[in-house]
Amino acid sequence: MSKPETTVATNFLRPIVQADLDSGKHASIVTRFPPEPNGYLHIGHAKSICLNFGLAKEFGGVCNLRFDDTNPAKEDQEYIDAIKSDVQWLGFQWAGEERYASDYFDQLHAWAIHLIEAGKAYVCDLTPEQAREYRGSLTEPGQNSPFRERSVSENLDLFARMKAGEFPDGARALRAKIDMASPNMNLRDPILYRIRHAHHHQTGDKWCIYPSYDFTHGQSDAIEGITHSICTLEFEDHRPLYEWFLDNLPVPAKPRQYEFARLNLNYTITSKRKLKQLVDEKHVSGWDDPRMSTLSGFRRRGYTPASIRNFCDMIGVNRAGGVVDIGMLEFAIREDLDANAARAMCVLKPLKVVITNYPEGQVENLELPRHPKQDMGVRVLPFSREIYIDASDFEEAPPAGFKRLIPGGEVRLRGSYVIRADEAVKDEQGNIVELRCSYDENTLGKNPEGRKVKGVIHWVPAAESVECEVRLYDRLFRSANPEKDEEGGSFLDNINPGSLVVLTGCRAEPSLANVAPEERFQFEREGYFVADLKDSQPGKPVFNRTVTLRDSWGQ
Repeated sequence: MSKPETTVATNFLRPIVQADLDSGKHASIVTRFPPEPNGYLHIGHAKSICLNFGLAKEFGGVCNLRFDDTNPAKEDQEYIDAIKSDVQWLGFQWAGEERYASDYFDQLHAWAIHLIEAGKAYVCDLTPEQAREYRGSLTEPGQNSPFRERSVSENLDLFARMKAGEFPDGARALRAKIDMASPNMNLRDPILYRIRHAHHHQTGDKWCIYPSYDFTHGQSDAIEGITHSICTLEFEDHRPLYEWFLDNLPVPAKPRQYEFARLNLNYTITSKRKLKQLVDEKHVSGWDDPRMSTLSGFRRRGYTPASIRNFCDMIGVNRAGGVVDIGMLEFAIREDLDANAARAMCVLKPLKVVITNYPEGQVENLELPRHPKQDMGVRVLPFSREIYIDASDFEEAPPAGFKRLIPGGEVRLRGSYVIRADEAVKDEQGNIVELRCSYDENTLGKNPEGRKVKGVIHWVPAAESVECEVRLYDRLFRSANPEKDEEGGSFLDNINPGSLVVLTGCRAEPSLANVAPEERFQFEREGYFVADLKDSQPGKPVFNRTVTLRDSWGQ
């Protein structure tokens, strides 16, 4: 992918915030990031995190982390812990303690009673199926529920009995009384409370009725004094409903909602339902599988917080939808790792080389820089009679343009000598199992006299190298739009069967023996790699490929 132009990304919210502060409408900015704890955060959430926390930081305000936990049946403490970890890993810290919509359940319940008493809410006995029929369609108005004109006293009584647990799940619901003929479907008497006999991770068994997301969201913003309620465009049609609630309740503030275009990334799924399906059906190893679009997956893949923040800056914030090329995200991590990852050598498919004219028992400790442009120190590579090179770097019948090792040909070993291939040793099946080479002792740090050696290959010492496992990750989906299978199948039919290749018996240079989890490297000629967060152990490293050196997709 060509390098993106280095222009300042657009963010239409910056001038809005600045104008609100300049006019005195707000003394300071308060934003929030309000995830539902029903799954792990994905790359689309990163855009919202960077936007909300970034604006607060830029304008000297604060950003709250609030869990919109109104559906306990799908929520879990595991998701809460993962979300908090991901936000902090990205480099942000919320104001004070994390908050929960469930902190406001008592207040929301009181406000529901306020609406009933004002004649603006009623208990409805329609089944979910009947309610859908009464709701109408985009082209036809809805019909009033036969329970819409219940008296205030009857509604108060029924709502109290709902709260007391007298009725089974789905038997009744509390609905706002707005307008069943509204062209905005969200205003057709939306549900405020449902009966759900479910244990809640924060409130335990205190409640068996739970407020709807729409009823909870805007009022939670009002309670927290949010100045700019920022959400994605799919909630634009919900804004009139939020404003109706704020206008009809004695709320302490009236936040203004602003919508921006969500992140749509090709070759990627960001539906939490579908991500959960991938996990539950074991198409991946878990929410943090390095092929997943979750932040924990990107982290385990070797992406850095800075690369994801930079990517979010590159794509900007606007109201126009569109699909972002995943190559931009891969560009961001290559830029970061090229500048900051130490260099090392790892042979993925080892082929033993015996340098026949090198003195037996002799070892030279060669020093190579850990980074070509930054002062990261040096690493030591012992050089002796036996080394490993990659099997792909020797060809008996080389294709045109092959610049590596061929019979009778020469290459330079990175940071070391020039060697010549003299003999290929084969097993009974004709497979090459060893090369016998000779070296030119006058070529350490200088070119051989009278001839030009074009190829440079990587290598590791045979005795001192470290055996390791290398996992070659690629894109999880073959299609740019995984949601649309050309043959009418599901997104699962677009899974790339080559998205993970596990190589065992690889050999890494000795400096990699005791790498810490999440240490990142550029393996010469192979790509950027990270020591796996879970499985890499001292003396037994496991490396995940973060990204290739260049965009090689489809080649």
